[in-house]
Amino acid sequence: MHKTLFCFGFGYTAKALAARLAGKGWRIIGTTRSPEKANALRASGATPVVLRADTLDEGALDDATAILISTPPSEAGCPALISAPGAIAANSDSLKWIGYLSTNGVYGDHGGAWVDENSVLKATTARAHRRIAAEAAWGIYCRRHGLPLTVFRLPGIYGPGRSTLDAVRDGAAKRINKQDQVFNRMHVDDIAAGLAASLHAPEQQGVYNFADDEPAPQQDVVAYACQLLGVEPPPLTAIEDAGLSPAAMSFYMDNKRVSNRHMKSTLKIELKYPTYREGLSDIFKKETACP
Repeated sequence: MHKTLFCFGFGYTAKALAARLAGKGWRIIGTTRSPEKANALRASGATPVVLRADTLDEGALDDATAILISTPPSEAGCPALISAPGAIAANSDSLKWIGYLSTNGVYGDHGGAWVDENSVLKATTARAHRRIAAEAAWGIYCRRHGLPLTVFRLPGIYGPGRSTLDAVRDGAAKRINKQDQVFNRMHVDDIAAGLAASLHAPEQQGVYNFADDEPAPQQDVVAYACQLLGVEPPPLTAIEDAGLSPAAMSFYMDNKRVSNRHMKSTLKIELKYPTYREGLSDIFKKETACP
């Protein structure tokens, strides 16, 4: 049986999943709004589909057996659901898996307590409220058309070319001190492994928190990156003195510890990078390896 993954959006996480599926019989299709970016998709091994006027041609999904949605919602809703409701419904018989990438920001602030998939959603930002609305819209749509939906609530994503190591080198890293504040994160390769595991167990639908094993303060992650790079860490700075933009400040409104127990037990995932230390160490090792 053919296997085709159609990706609405082809960013950092979708590329990592595509790389994991390469050579395993999967055809990858990715959308872009820019004809110039179509060549980059081809270079990565994906077949590009250029969205025009925010509408997807109904025939574009005819070969799809799975759909990944990573496009962020706007006030109008999820771009994928807006652009392709007819095309998706028309292929309901062949679609075995629909994965929606959401965020653990939907939980909002729990005062540092642990949250799981059944915790109350107490979003504190407009961005997180839009995610909650998009999750609900996809749920309604998929129930109406008998489609399989799995929602993945992702934490901070890092990996090669997109980690605290890069921020330290660029001089952009700050050690921001907010009492008892912690964040979960997850290496992009572990996220891709989790998504691949779900693809191969499409019957395990529902909601999954994706997260590492150790929610940690931001300043500890910066200090560890500086240790790997052999540089002095920036001084601790109180959050009110850090000069953060409103968008950056909004991330510090929430404080919670995200449980990944359901992800591990149901999808049978063993994290390669259970904490930021393993993840950053591996990135640093590969970056500094002799060619």
